[in-house]
Amino acid sequence: MAMDIKVIEDLNKLDVSKLVEESEAEGYRFLRRLVKQYEDGTNTFNKAGEVLYGVWDPAGELVAIGGLNRDPYSDKSGIGRLRRFYISEHARRQGIGTKLLKEILNYGQGHFSEIVVRTDSSIADAFYRANGFSGDLGMPDVTHHIVLDNEFSKEAK
Repeated sequence: MAMDIKVIEDLNKLDVSKLVEESEAEGYRFLRRLVKQYEDGTNTFNKAGEVLYGVWDPAGELVAIGGLNRDPYSDKSGIGRLRRFYISEHARRQGIGTKLLKEILNYGQGHFSEIVVRTDSSIADAFYRANGFSGDLGMPDVTHHIVLDNEFSKEAK
């Protein structure tokens, strides 16, 4: 499937209702939180190093979303947190999630030494491990992490 990965400059100007409804039907509430926090200004992915991406299919439908924040749960500098990462069910198993994740990680290399994420999904666990993340960290707010191989991470050591 051809896709278009772009930075989302203003989530309020997009219709994300289909993704929100689909994610909630699967038992996930984090896209509803994304919309609410964006609307109230709590998290607009606008701090240094932060970004929010969307993926559109050839028909112009938003089929995936994911962002990167400075990790609000860490006291260490240089830690980014993958946030609100979701791929529409009909767009899964086509490489879209991997391409979106790589786009986010590539962006993060200029800003962070490590990216962390928290999930309770076994499917997401397998996805992150297949994409180079380590798991089972024994931390309450982090289930997986990846160290970025860049100049920033070498300076942080």
